[in-house]
This record gives sequence, structure tokens and C-alpha cells, in this order.
Amino acid sequence: MTPKYTSVEEIESKIEQYFEDCKGYPLTDEKGKQIFNKFGSPIFIDVHPPTVTGLALALGFTSRQALLNYQAKPAFVDTITRAKARVEQYAEERLFDRDGSNGAQFSLRNNFKGWDADKKNDDSGDGKITIVNNIPRPEKQNE
Repeated sequence: MTPKYTSVEEIESKIEQYFEDCKGYPLTDEKGKQIFNKFGSPIFIDVHPPTVTGLALALGFTSRQALLNYQAKPAFVDTITRAKARVEQYAEERLFDRDGSNGAQFSLRNNFKGWDADKKNDDSGDGKITIVNNIPRPEKQNE
């Protein structure tokens, strides 16, 4: 069952909550004091990357495709497009991270338009490349 949002504010509130939830929450000791790792950085638990499917589920949709279908509604197109852009930004940033690069590439190619450089834009021909090296070169002179 697809959720029915009556206002942009209602869906934006749920979107913001999703992105906040992705950040996780601080790990604390019994006294409520923040715990830090050996490098002095605070430790967070339940941290997870924002994804289009995660966003869809957080908004109550049954699938990623249901979110994309809802995005076509004029009242929500900007809001959902902006939320997806935030997911896309995260994936782009992971391209510079050795551990997340492959997953980020997969997500960008499959969830966002314009990221699949591997697809052929022109389907004429057999996909082979012919290199022509017919540039005249001056003859080397023996000294």
C-alpha cells in the first residue's frame, strides 16, 4: 500500500528523519558519557549509508520503484528529487574512499541518470575500435 502524503512538509519531515537516522547515534558508557576510539574520534553505532531503497522504505513505500513512481507527482517531484540528490551526493563522495568506491559506482550507475559511461550511446557498429596511425613521421637520419 502506497502512503498518501497530504503535504510536502509531511514527507520532508520523514525524509529529514531518515537522513538523521543514517548518522546513527553516539556510543556512551553507563553514565551516558560519549565513548571515543583510540584516535580520539567519537564512536557512533547504527550508522548506515543513505540509499534510494532505504529512503523508500523509511517513507513507507514497498520498493524503490514505488518511490520513483511517487516522484512523478507534481506536488512531490522537487522534494523527492532533492532527497535522491542527497543520496547521490553521498555515493559520489564515496568514490574517493577506497573501501566504498565499488559500491558507490554501482549505486550511481543503477540509481541515477547520466552515470553509466559503460553503456553505448550509439548502437551502430560492432563496438570495436579501429586505431588508424597514418600520421607521416620524419625519417630519422643516421649520423
